[in-house]
Parts: sequence; structure tokens; C-alpha cells
Amino acid sequence: MSAPRHNSRRPRPRHARARRSVRNAAGPQRGAAPTRARALALRVLERVTRAGAYADLALAAALRGSDLAPRDRAFATELVYGTLRWRGRIDYLLRAVLRRPLEDLEALIATLLRMGAYQILFCDGVPHSAAVDQSVRCAHATGAGRGASLVNAALRQLAQRAESLPLPDLAEDPLGHLEHALSLPRWLAERWLSLLGPIEAAALAAASNQPAPLVARINPQRTTRAELLRELRQRIPLAAPCRYAAHGIVLGHAGHPAHDPAFLDGRLSVQDEAAQLVVDWLAPRRGERVLDLCAAPGGKTAALAERVGPQGLVVAVDRHPGRLALIGRTCRRLGLGNVRSLLRDATEDLGGLPGAPFDRVLVDAPCSGLGALRRNPDARWRLRPGDPGRLAQVQSAMLARAAPLLRPGGALLYSVCTLLPEENEAVAAGLGLQTSRRIPAALRPLVDPDGYMRTWPHRHGADGFFAARFERSP
Repeated sequence: MSAPRHNSRRPRPRHARARRSVRNAAGPQRGAAPTRARALALRVLERVTRAGAYADLALAAALRGSDLAPRDRAFATELVYGTLRWRGRIDYLLRAVLRRPLEDLEALIATLLRMGAYQILFCDGVPHSAAVDQSVRCAHATGAGRGASLVNAALRQLAQRAESLPLPDLAEDPLGHLEHALSLPRWLAERWLSLLGPIEAAALAAASNQPAPLVARINPQRTTRAELLRELRQRIPLAAPCRYAAHGIVLGHAGHPAHDPAFLDGRLSVQDEAAQLVVDWLAPRRGERVLDLCAAPGGKTAALAERVGPQGLVVAVDRHPGRLALIGRTCRRLGLGNVRSLLRDATEDLGGLPGAPFDRVLVDAPCSGLGALRRNPDARWRLRPGDPGRLAQVQSAMLARAAPLLRPGGALLYSVCTLLPEENEAVAAGLGLQTSRRIPAALRPLVDPDGYMRTWPHRHGADGFFAARFERSP
């Protein structure tokens, strides 16, 4: 693999449509107030930075409570995710123009600087003058006017010097390049370098900084992929079948699947290709009984229920009542009446579950989520070096509870959307069962000699997933 190029200071949005949306929403506004899209984005970033809120949930809640026009909603979303995604590079370049350490600044001022810097460095449709002016207005509007002069001076300096400020070179300083040019926390840059080497680690980091495409799964109870593709291409001309997932369709970066007629009438669900492959490999058959641990919000639960059909049963277990309710909503939309949701902690005793012993068991365990940074850019800043090892203990406990519930001859699949060995092969090896050699032809390119399936954003265009399939002897 050749070394990726990372010389551009301001990568352009990937689609002209996105550029137009940003340009139209971002122009200078009269009056003292900042644009509403920027004000909303700042509130969300503040919640993420200071209160530890999850960016996707905080943004969704803020947008639900607003009446922003579609182009302004798109711009606010761009500001939130872009600022979080590129915070490492932004902070590195801001330090070059600040007279004080960035860490010593008031949290709100630091967030304002980052959001303004993102517009200067990455948003071609936003004039530098508008990025500076609107950041100053945000400072006054949020009661941080005392820092307005600092924001103004630093962002003006950045706008003047952005093209000339150097970033660490991959060949000369691979760790600095991953940390400062490709926006990874230092501990994660060190881990990826040790696992993959500089060239592939940089390719993974670069792919993790790109917005993920929209991918959908058909409901085989109500349609076929060929039939739905013909219909979707009338609305989304670039819709195409997934490379590996049997029921998957790539929709690209345009459109709103949740508003599509096929979604509303239960023929389509949004789900990344890697998540679909988990169910493809577990391969539940019609009429079987399946246990899904840590099931909420229910994407894989629904896929399992679609496979086993009305005569089968899926028992969905989760310990979060609010998230468990999402499973019922999804199943109603898809017309699935074969799911039973139960409030249980999968690390504790699971005796008495209806349907036990099960033909299939899915343990899609909570994890560090490092394979899904395209979707959750804030995760990289939330995680700490010890978190993967701590989560591995939880994952192992769940597997230990789940394995006895599998009938002889049945199959268990362990999956996580992360890339580190302590959560992946180390946990799988601790189960003490043999990995399955029953691998569908479509998945064979993804399964290594040890019987573990891995997907990578930079290799496969899917989220980073690990999965291991085990079978209990008859």
C-alpha cells in the first residue's frame, strides 16, 4: 500500500451539494447575533465537551427542538461533527497562533476557537471573514464577550497563516502525523502504529475522518434487494448493492433514508454493512430460536427476526429500559411480531429466559467503538487508554453467561465494533470454544486463518468490526 497524501490544509467537502448547502447557510448575517446554525452547533459542542454528552444524541435532541431550515440543519451538523473529527489538527494549529496555552483557556472560549478554526481550515464555502466575525458574535451572545478579542485575534492569525503552517510529516514523524495531522489522541496513535505500521495506520486514521456513507438493509419479509434497488434508483441514482452483505444497499451521502417511502413502510432499515455481516455469518434459519444480548437499539435484533420468520423467536436482552423501548418501535415499523424484549443485565445470571436453550446466540458486546469513529468522532476524545482492557472484562463476562444457553449443535457469535486485540481475539480465545469453519463464500475474504472476521474502514469502506463464530458440539 502506498503512503497516503495528507498535504492539504483544507480538504474540500466530498460533494458539490454539500458545498452549496454550507455556502448558502454560512454567509455573513446582519445584526449582532450569530447565525442560528452556529449557535445550535456551539451549544451541542459545549454539551459534549463539558458535560460528556454523546454528540449524536445531543445533536439529534437539539435539532428536534429547532425549526432550522434543511440547509441550516446540515451546516450545524457539519460544524459539530467536523469540529470533533478534526480537533487534534485544529488544536495543533491553534497553538501556533495563540499566546497562551489552549488548555489554560476557558472551556467555552476553547470551543469557540475550535469551531471557528474548523470553518477556516475545512469549509471552503465559508469566507474567512465570516468565520471570524461569527465566532466573535457567538462569544458575545453566550456571555463570553470578555474573550471576544482573543477569539478575534487568534482566528485572524490562523486565517492569514493557515496555508503556511506546517504539519508533521508521516515519513519523518509518524506519531506526530497521526496525532496532529490526522487528529488522533496520542495513546491511540501509538496503538495503531504498533499494530499496523505508519502507512496503514495513517490510512485507517484518514478513513476514520471521512463521513460514513449511508447503508441500508432490506427487509426480506417484504421485498428483495433487486426489487428495492430498482425503486430506490429512481430517487437515489447511485444506490448500489453492498460488496459483502447479502441484504445490503449502499445509498451514498445524499438523501434522508428515514423519510424514504421504503423506510416508512418497513421495507428498509439503516445499518452499516459490517453490522449486517454479523447476522449474515450467524446465519439464523427460519423457525429458530435466537438470543440477542445487548440488543438495543435493535438493528441486529430486527435483522435476526427477519431471518427466522414468524415461526421463529428472537429474545432481545438489554439493561437500559429507554433503549430497550427502541426495539419495539423498530419491530412495529418492520411488521415483526416474533421479538420478545427483556430487561436484564447480560453480565449477571440469565437463567429462565424464554426459548432457552437457543439455536443461535449473538453477543454484540459494548466496546470502545474505535472501529466506528467515522460515525462517532467524539469517542476518540472520550476514551482513555485503560478503557479497552476494562471493557474486555465486561465482554468476557457476557460470553461466559451466554455460552451455557446455546443448545448442542448451535452457533454463538461474538462481535464488537473495535480494532484492538484485547477486546477482539483475546476475549474470543478466552471463551474456550473452537471457532467455526463454516464461512459463507461472500465472507471468506474477511476471515483470517484463525477464523476471525475483521472489517476495516480503509480496506472495505465499512465500519471496523471484529467477529468470531463458535459452534457447540452436538
